[in-house]
Amino acid sequence: MSAVLILLPPSEGKAPDGTGPAVDPAALAFPALAKTRKALMAELTRLAKGRTATALTVLGLSPNQTGELEPNRALATAPTLPAADRYTGVLYDNLDLPGLRADDPDAFARAEARILTFSGLWGVVRPGDAIPAYRCSGGVTLPKAGPLAKLWRQALTPALAPAVATGLVVDLRSSTYAAMWRAPASAAERTATVRVLHERMVDGVAKRSVVSHFNKATKGRLARELLVGDVTAGTPKELAEALQDLGFRTETTAPAKPGTAWTIDVVVDSVV
Repeated sequence: MSAVLILLPPSEGKAPDGTGPAVDPAALAFPALAKTRKALMAELTRLAKGRTATALTVLGLSPNQTGELEPNRALATAPTLPAADRYTGVLYDNLDLPGLRADDPDAFARAEARILTFSGLWGVVRPGDAIPAYRCSGGVTLPKAGPLAKLWRQALTPALAPAVATGLVVDLRSSTYAAMWRAPASAAERTATVRVLHERMVDGVAKRSVVSHFNKATKGRLARELLVGDVTAGTPKELAEALQDLGFRTETTAPAKPGTAWTIDVVVDSVV
């Protein structure tokens, strides 16, 4: 059995400001992505400095979110924070990477090695990568670059090949970011897509649904437990068993066809 690679979405909410120097796209994880990162930075900056209504429409923002354009106007010069501190929100609050860094350095070192956060702007970053605040969903279509999911899928497929050549891949991404990279057939049998289902009783019948808060909070807790417990697994079934030992209720589904990933459903009725 080996350590697992954990794939996460970013958060829409991000900590502001920073204390580090301006971003160096080539210094982030997977430096082969630097050219694409630089091109997207330049286009986002131009977009944010142009007509406000156009920028809001392209980025899928409302008029009340005009302030979200401000970070994009200064991407090349803005101060940075490690991704572990930049990403906020329910998933990252429950994962609490800053807390791990302070209280469990070994677990944080494992996070550095095992967590990949997908991003519409950066492609993929690790927790220690220094990035500025920004706003750019992976589902955006930019005027020049086109659909970011397609652009990154083309770039990330070769870039991530060495990282997923061996070991188990635990995919906690949302559908928007899952579209940026799909496990190749050679890694599909070693990939487990995790879904979180909220189970509640309705007129005496158990009903299941995906609820954003439960989904994000549980995925954050799950990722943290994998790191703190230094969980290793060789197959999706072994991962499901390890999660059960950690107190999660899991149900495993084999791939519907060859070359596709396994599914592990984590069933919850509440989030503590």
